[in-house]
Amino acid sequence: MKASAELGGNLQSVLVDLIELHVQGKQAHWSVVGHNFRDLHLQLDEIIDDARIFSDELAERMRALDALPDGRTETVAKDTHLPKFPAGEVDTAETVVMITERLDATVKNIRKVHVAVDDEDPTSADILHGFIEKLEQYAWMVSAENRLPRKATAKSPTRPSGRALSDVTD
Repeated sequence: MKASAELGGNLQSVLVDLIELHVQGKQAHWSVVGHNFRDLHLQLDEIIDDARIFSDELAERMRALDALPDGRTETVAKDTHLPKFPAGEVDTAETVVMITERLDATVKNIRKVHVAVDDEDPTSADILHGFIEKLEQYAWMVSAENRLPRKATAKSPTRPSGRALSDVTD
């Protein structure tokens, strides 16, 4: 199969965001300071590693479809959907917010192109689906660093609705 210009462009759009996520994750990894530093530092390593693996997997899929991936610095800087990462040291709580925003921006772009990719090449869409799943998991895990537990209310329980524990044990 040979990718159309639209398919190649959609995959390229995701590729630059994955490369930028890797680079910004590394910058965050090097510049994060503050409370819970070590855990966040190690968590960033996981995200960085997966973003790099995902970008390579996607670029190789593009080549299999006879599309030419462009991961050059100037292309990534020009075309990424991710906001710029600040210079200097960044507090852990602020890093959590920024990395979550970048994960969300990457997923948003993948979701934006997913249907069009699926229409032309379900195999590539399956690959993108896997990226979405993992990046959303990372966004949840990273953002949890700054969250406080929800308080239970009559309208908003802290556990999923369904059968009560007493229903299961009776």
